Amino acid sequence: MVEQEQLLTAMNASCLPDRPAETPQQVVLVQPESLVISEGGTTVLKCEVENASGIVQWAKDGLLLGPHRDIRGFPRYSMVGEPSKGEYNLQITRSQLEDDALYECQVGPSERSSAIVSHSVLLNVLVPPKMPLLTDYEANSTVTWVAGVEYTVKCQVKDARPAAEIAFSKGDDNVPDAESNTLPGSEDKLFSTEAVLRITPQSSDNRKWLMCRASNAASLIPAVAGFTMNVLFPPDPPVISGYEGPVVKAKDKLKLTCISPSGNPLATLQWLKNGEVISTSWETDDTNQLSRSFLTLSLTAEDNNATVTCRALNQVLSLPLQASLTLHVVFFPEEVKIIGSSSTPENKEISLSCSTSSSNPPVQLRWWLGWRELNATEVSISEGTHGGKIAVSNLTHRALREDNDLPLTCEAFNEAILYAKKASVTLKVLYPPQKIWIDVPPPETVYRAGTQVKLTCFASGGNPLPRLDWFKDTKIVRDGILPSTGPSGNIVSKELLLTTSPSDNTAIYRCNASSPSRTQPPLTAFTRLHVQFPPLQVTITTTTKEVRRNQTLKLTCRSGSSNPPSKLTWLKDGKKLNAIDFGQKKAEYGGFSTSGQLTLVALSADHGKRVECHAYSSVLSEGLNAFYQLNILFPPEFSIEQPHVVRAAEHEVIRLPLLVSASPPEITYRWSFLGEVLLTEGSPRYHLRDGGSLEISKVIRAEAGQYSVRCENSEGFNEITILLDVQYAPSIRSIGDPTTVDLGGTAEIVCQADANPAPAGMFTWRWLGELERNLEELGIEVLSEGLVGRLRVQEAKRAHAGLYECQVDNGISPAARSSARLVVQFPPEIMKSPGQRKVGAPGDGISTAALPCHAQGVPLVEFSWSKKGVALDLQNPRYTILTEHKASLHTSILTIANVSSVHDYGLFTCTASNAMGTDRLDIQLLSISRPDPPTGLKVVAVAHNWLALEWTPGFDGGLEQSFRVRYHRPGTPSFLDVDVFPPQSPMFTLTGLHPNTPYNVSVNACNALGKSDFADGGAGLMVTTTGIKEEPIEREPQTPPVPESESFVLPLFLIELLGALGGFLIISSLSFLGYLLYKRQAQTLQGDGTKDAAGSKVRSENKYSENKWLKFGASSEASTSPRGSSVGTTTSSVATARPWTRMGRHVDSETDGSIMEPTMSPPWLGSPELHEYEEVMVPQKYTGMGPLYTPRYPTEVPWIPEYEGPYQQSRRSLGGYEEIMPIYDLVADSPPVGRDRALPLEYLGELV
Repeated sequence: MVEQEQLLTAMNASCLPDRPAETPQQVVLVQPESLVISEGGTTVLKCEVENASGIVQWAKDGLLLGPHRDIRGFPRYSMVGEPSKGEYNLQITRSQLEDDALYECQVGPSERSSAIVSHSVLLNVLVPPKMPLLTDYEANSTVTWVAGVEYTVKCQVKDARPAAEIAFSKGDDNVPDAESNTLPGSEDKLFSTEAVLRITPQSSDNRKWLMCRASNAASLIPAVAGFTMNVLFPPDPPVISGYEGPVVKAKDKLKLTCISPSGNPLATLQWLKNGEVISTSWETDDTNQLSRSFLTLSLTAEDNNATVTCRALNQVLSLPLQASLTLHVVFFPEEVKIIGSSSTPENKEISLSCSTSSSNPPVQLRWWLGWRELNATEVSISEGTHGGKIAVSNLTHRALREDNDLPLTCEAFNEAILYAKKASVTLKVLYPPQKIWIDVPPPETVYRAGTQVKLTCFASGGNPLPRLDWFKDTKIVRDGILPSTGPSGNIVSKELLLTTSPSDNTAIYRCNASSPSRTQPPLTAFTRLHVQFPPLQVTITTTTKEVRRNQTLKLTCRSGSSNPPSKLTWLKDGKKLNAIDFGQKKAEYGGFSTSGQLTLVALSADHGKRVECHAYSSVLSEGLNAFYQLNILFPPEFSIEQPHVVRAAEHEVIRLPLLVSASPPEITYRWSFLGEVLLTEGSPRYHLRDGGSLEISKVIRAEAGQYSVRCENSEGFNEITILLDVQYAPSIRSIGDPTTVDLGGTAEIVCQADANPAPAGMFTWRWLGELERNLEELGIEVLSEGLVGRLRVQEAKRAHAGLYECQVDNGISPAARSSARLVVQFPPEIMKSPGQRKVGAPGDGISTAALPCHAQGVPLVEFSWSKKGVALDLQNPRYTILTEHKASLHTSILTIANVSSVHDYGLFTCTASNAMGTDRLDIQLLSISRPDPPTGLKVVAVAHNWLALEWTPGFDGGLEQSFRVRYHRPGTPSFLDVDVFPPQSPMFTLTGLHPNTPYNVSVNACNALGKSDFADGGAGLMVTTTGIKEEPIEREPQTPPVPESESFVLPLFLIELLGALGGFLIISSLSFLGYLLYKRQAQTLQGDGTKDAAGSKVRSENKYSENKWLKFGASSEASTSPRGSSVGTTTSSVATARPWTRMGRHVDSETDGSIMEPTMSPPWLGSPELHEYEEVMVPQKYTGMGPLYTPRYPTEVPWIPEYEGPYQQSRRSLGGYEEIMPIYDLVADSPPVGRDRALPLEYLGELV
């Protein structure tokens, strides 16, 4: 502080100018004072400066806080007061321990005064104690202690200033003698206090709050923490009430109560009787602090002298507390019984004894007979159970007949209980019965076995009533006794319901009436029965043990006893046999036995059959029979139903059945084939099945033939032969492929098959072209004989050429198929459409021209070229010939490089020849020009609002041409023109027309050099549309537009626009479909052949195909022309052929400088494989020029029926909207717009 004052003085001396002595100096008017504050409070340190001219700020522990009144960096510090009054008080809010420091108010020097500093003051921040911490117990919990045991309680108070003082209290009472210790806190200036209390709880401390209080100068209210003491202590001894004693009676209810006061926890109570627990239920009363248990006893004799105990126990006691009492119970004997027989013959003495069970006190006994008391011997007393006594009295009495059924009673009584208990028996005096008789049918009655007969026996008199028993001869009868209805007075009866049997014949049934005393013999009555019955059994016996085939067998039949005698009859297979009768003999039950003998010759057919013997009683119309099963030994024999031929399909599992019998049945089977024994054991394919049948897995045709089997048993052997006929699916061994015939000749395709069976008509032939063709309509004859089928063609035509399929089906799948091609040889025919007779090319010396020549012919066609009758010099490097052979279609393209109008324009001749003949075509090479007008304009279909047109394009002038349709209807001022889309299509559907309206329609062509005249001399066609409800006059087009609404007619230009757009969408879809069909047809012709599911080879068409470039000359470089010229090269060149739709729209609109593949087939030749040739052009030259060549549509070539077949896949024409194949590819899709004079000079051509 001194150094700080000196520093301020030096600053004043060095920095301030000299001031006049009269200038007032700044002075600290009110000095700050040291303060004490509790943590979290607000305080103000005062500082008032008079004449303040310097900067006023506070310092904390020497750190200047800054001159700003909000004291930046210390959000809780601020200077308060009015500066005008010189008040610069420091206010500290929410004070914390870090605010405990030395503070001083400093005033900096100014021009008028030197720096001044106030007194240093101390701000003392007090921290109240936190919540005390009980280290061993949880605050606000319940702590269980045991009374009389010392426990230690530790209480800690951390981080207080000054150190906290700790005190303990128990309830409202302070607990002294706690040891306290002060320790440093977690930070400087803080202190922690720890106190330890040792306490021994008593029962009076139970449920009291033990509290630790912490306080210091900063706390207004002490901080407390504590817990509730749960002090455990034992209960008081139990007390039993409710037994007033000393004597209670048995069967009374005794209610006892046991109470155990005090205790924590309250005692658990249980009742014991003679040391055994009888109740463990009790209740607690927290209000009165006691446990209570009730016991209700239903007293019995067993409770006499019993000890009842109540036990009290809680967790503090090691041994239970208890209270006991002894019960004294008065009880009467539970039982009084009389021992001895109460039944005796008359005039005999009877001895009885009467005894009681245990009682307390003992009872007295007396005897009564009826209403009369009898004299008895003295009563004897002995020890009984449960502390009671047993009494016994004996009686002797002579019984008279008049005492019968009187009650004999023994009475026990006790004066203390005033209750008597009795036991009684009925005195029975016995005497015998007086009379017996039976109720039965007359003795002469005859019964049939199975008849029910009732026999009734009666007896009277006697005591008790006599017992009745039925006897058969000497045996008692127990079955058939009917339930007794009871005596009627002194008469008893017993009924016997008897079902007669053979044993009842001549049997005696007797009824006995006997007295239970058996002192006299029983009374008896009887009757005899007569019963008729059939034979009891029939037996057949023989003396022969083994019987072999053709031996003699004797059988003896004997019937059991019957009454009257029975007669024997022998049967076999339902037929009666003759036998010897031995007569009758006496047998059991008074009946007779009959016997006889049968003699047989054993046959193998009788093995297993039964011989029956019937014993029959004509009197009873009833009999009995027995059979003897013949067991005849014989060697194996085959059944007449044994099959000798077995048919099976190849590769199946077949079984050769064996129908054989033998006795004994153990047969050994040995199969053989072609003289070799078949080993059936362990063989993978031969298996012996039940009955000796032979099973062959996956039989093959080589296993067909005779199978022999030898069957053998212990009696001999036998053999048989079975023919196995293996049938299999057909296969074709050979077929004449190819078969060649000259036009007009005779050909025969031979199909050699292998099959079993080989039924007639198993050969069928089929044409494999795209369209179904009837062979008979073509004049083709189908022949077959055995395993050979023939297809015979006489006067062969081109229509006969193609692929034929031979199918062989004998009923076993799969059928065999194979194909053969019939090749019809004919001389070449060159396709001579108008578009192929002219080729246009600029004669500028740098362009290239391609002259195509297409011909059909078989065999291979060779081409030669000449100009003006003179063969071309093919050594000239400007000439290149590309030749391709595709089946019967042959193409040769003459490419002329660097075309000159002077040297090259002229007439070129293409000559096609083969062994059958020659044909020629003249092609004129000339300059490019306007296109020729179309020809052959016609209507192919018409409706109420549209019509379809078709025409033949003329020469395109050597450039790409497009077409425009012109139409007019009456009442309109001029013609309307519609551009054909696609531009090169030779057909168009004109839409948006009015129904029932005549139209004049024409078409012309245009290219980059100009327009042609209108078709057919400009005459046009007159066409009238149909009515709305009428059908099209010819046929509906394949791409019909949506008919316009009748209720609203659009403007004509809008109708044309919408019609063109709809036609474009439909044609686009059909174009894509046509392209897919084209690709599919091209793929089906690739490859040499495929195989069908049956494995037969289907061959594709025979190809006379060869693709090659013919180049004469040494140079191998390609001469190029401006974009759009024809291309020729000696290398493998590629030109991509693009398919066209039936409406003439090109699928691919890509613009390039290549020409179409010269070998592309015209549409009537089907869809041959595509071959690609490389494009050759001069890059970046003649960019933007129009096309030099346009697609050719060979619609003017007449349809040749002979071309149909291998050469023409289907009958296509432009009229049928079939797919159009371009002869030349596009060069540019969009020709430049402008007048003819805008073309380059080389496109204008040169005069020839």
